[in-house]
Amino acid sequence: MGAVLARAREELWRAVLERDDYAAGRVVDAALAAGASGEQVLLEVIARVQGKVGAAWAAGRMTVAQEHAATAIHERVIAATVHHPSARQAVTPGAAGTVTVACVDGEWHALPARILAEVLRLRGHRVDFLGAQVPTPHLIAHLHQTAPDTVALSSTLPTRLPTAHTAITAIQAIGIPVLVGGAAFGADGHRARLLGADAWAPDARAAADLLAGGMPRPGPGNARQAIDDLPHLGDQEYTMVSRSRGQLVKNTLAGLERRLPAMRSYTDAQHERTAEDVAHVVDFLRAALYTDDVGLFTGFLDWTGDILEARGVSARVLDPALTLLREELKDFPRAVTLLTEGSGVLRGRATPPTTPGTKS
Repeated sequence: MGAVLARAREELWRAVLERDDYAAGRVVDAALAAGASGEQVLLEVIARVQGKVGAAWAAGRMTVAQEHAATAIHERVIAATVHHPSARQAVTPGAAGTVTVACVDGEWHALPARILAEVLRLRGHRVDFLGAQVPTPHLIAHLHQTAPDTVALSSTLPTRLPTAHTAITAIQAIGIPVLVGGAAFGADGHRARLLGADAWAPDARAAADLLAGGMPRPGPGNARQAIDDLPHLGDQEYTMVSRSRGQLVKNTLAGLERRLPAMRSYTDAQHERTAEDVAHVVDFLRAALYTDDVGLFTGFLDWTGDILEARGVSARVLDPALTLLREELKDFPRAVTLLTEGSGVLRGRATPPTTPGTKS
């Protein structure tokens, strides 16, 4: 079976590069006809090729539009896989319990959650898949109506962790256990534990295995505030930085123009990209303040450095922005520590920049 799956990955990758939906569908049909299970096709073919798509984008070998086209093809072949007669022949719908699968509010990367939902269906769960960016109040209202056994929340972006925390506590307060997954929660799930989730899984197969054993419901009176899980929020740094986000971005951009005259000749596109970079820095700083996780912030900067350098731009283009933010936030010791650590990561990577925010 290993050879069948390897060939399917090669052929699906080729179909994705050629943006050929029909060829992608034929790959799925051939793999299932050769004896692969629906779960194997989902996890060992489609998910693996989607991971290759992400790596190609990060390395600058695939544009955002091409990445979106590939994801759309994968959405369609997921449907073809799970509706194939051979994939569903042994499934008794609902026999394993009910699960609501959703992405946290603001999380647009829905494909991992979709794959989880389909794996759970193939394992006999009745699944309510709500898709990308589900606002927490709407999610809670839906859960009151449907009363699932478990909620599975997905988040790829660490910047959505405060929102994820709100959702986790709100769901638990109505007596439903929460399983979380996705890159936002860390490779070992330490952020899931930090936010009080009932369980964490590194991938869809592990999540399905975990749910097969059942999850106990939270006890009555489980309602709690964010500060109950995260006492460091009492210093108000996260709150103050969040409230001043727009002004911080504005002041940092103005400071960059004063210190780096070359910015005055930037094109509109370069100005826009620089503003996006600064906003991302502030957003990840906020998330790191929320979780009190230095690695969240430095990991973001290191990853961003990889993205920039793959496009021929020094990672050190971000350092002047960190310096300006450190000056703006000099009265916030945790923020200053995060920014100082971030500067150290950047200085350890590459040569100093000439002009910031010019990535393509």
